[in-house]
Amino acid sequence: MGVDIGTSTSHLLFSRLHLQRLAQSLSSRFVVVDREVIHRSAILLTPFGAGGLIDGGALESFVAGAYAAAGLEPADVDTGAVILTGLALERANARTIAELFAGRCGEFVCASAGHHLEAMLAAHGSGAAALSRERPAGLVLHVDVGGGTSKLALVRDGSVLATAALACGGRLVTLDAAGRALRVEDGALRLAARTGLELAPGRPVDAPRLAAAMAAAIAGAARGEAGDLLLTERLPRLGRPDVVTFSGGVAEYVHGRERERFGDIAPELGAALAGAAAGGCFGAPAFELATGIRATVIGASQFTVQLSGSTVHVSDRGLLPLRNLPVVDARLPGERALDGESVGAAVSAGLRRLDLAEGEGPVAVALTWTGEPRYSSLRAVAGGVAAALPRTLAAGVPLVLALDADVGRSLGAILAEELAGRHVVALDGLDVRELDFLDVGAPIQPAGVVPVVVKSLAFGEWRGTAGAP
Repeated sequence: MGVDIGTSTSHLLFSRLHLQRLAQSLSSRFVVVDREVIHRSAILLTPFGAGGLIDGGALESFVAGAYAAAGLEPADVDTGAVILTGLALERANARTIAELFAGRCGEFVCASAGHHLEAMLAAHGSGAAALSRERPAGLVLHVDVGGGTSKLALVRDGSVLATAALACGGRLVTLDAAGRALRVEDGALRLAARTGLELAPGRPVDAPRLAAAMAAAIAGAARGEAGDLLLTERLPRLGRPDVVTFSGGVAEYVHGRERERFGDIAPELGAALAGAAAGGCFGAPAFELATGIRATVIGASQFTVQLSGSTVHVSDRGLLPLRNLPVVDARLPGERALDGESVGAAVSAGLRRLDLAEGEGPVAVALTWTGEPRYSSLRAVAGGVAAALPRTLAAGVPLVLALDADVGRSLGAILAEELAGRHVVALDGLDVRELDFLDVGAPIQPAGVVPVVVKSLAFGEWRGTAGAP
């Protein structure tokens, strides 16, 4: 089951995953070989209550109704994800809402998606990443336009190379039946001031003009331009894209799949974006993907059980079990030699990609070991990890190292004994990736191995529409 709670809409779906064990000898990792969607919920306008807080009771009733419509009980669901996106993520009770659903709906990956992570989810969930694999060496620009934010991703060969986000979306202004503004968000006010529009609650809204300004801002950000609407650093210029793809609720209007108005300016914004793409403002022709509004709904979580070998380090057995640790990918490319400075930079970059604040919660850092396990190399890597995670170590926040080679005991011991890592768990022989989440169990005696559940966000394969270029 996947739940997406966004600025404009909330929805969920249930899928049945078919898993296949990898062919490598003694591998315990499974991959999703087929995903059958068995129920899609209706699209709910995200309910907000007093003070702009998310109405948890209304959402809970909606999810209960979806279970009933699907003929399922919570006990029938093995795994899944709760994703909060856009401006909904900024509400004061967002984390409480995510944890509420994760706690009541089964063994969930409970992830609140920040701007970079949401851009990555949209690029994968929409099929843009899969599309990029169909175009060797080609660059895909993916634009996910929701109610409160737009997310940008540059994708090549199935990998998201860079992401950015800006405060532009179809529900930055809500309208009454007469076209007057009911609520105006800050991003819309800044655009209105820039274009000379009068925008205030109770006043008529020139929706086409405001939407044109928004589309121009999104296209400018996609070209790597700076601006006061950016919510992240600007998108780097990595070359001219071959195609531009769209997802999010506004994408339904971009491609003409939706025409009804839901009290906002999404129809005008969709038309403006379609015109901008046709006019070359994005630097590439538009390619229509089948998945639009549901791109960030994660159908389920595939999970695999791995056993970390006996050469592990657990500084305090009372730490385990640990659940839902996001994997921070700090692996260096190719055969690059491991050194402290490079490892530290890779850890910091991995945290930024996932919108994680260092020291606020436990993480699992994935490292690939190359070369001989000499003390000097181990000490340099441990020093790089410690330099990137000072608050984590100082506050005693649990830290898990997920290694592919049998150096866990040595690396963990150096972190614990020489670098004040009081709560360090170093595991070896693991195959994990960015966007995975780990559950780490208590050691199994007498063998001393540590069971690890790897839960990977599961995305559908790209399927273009008939007649798409």
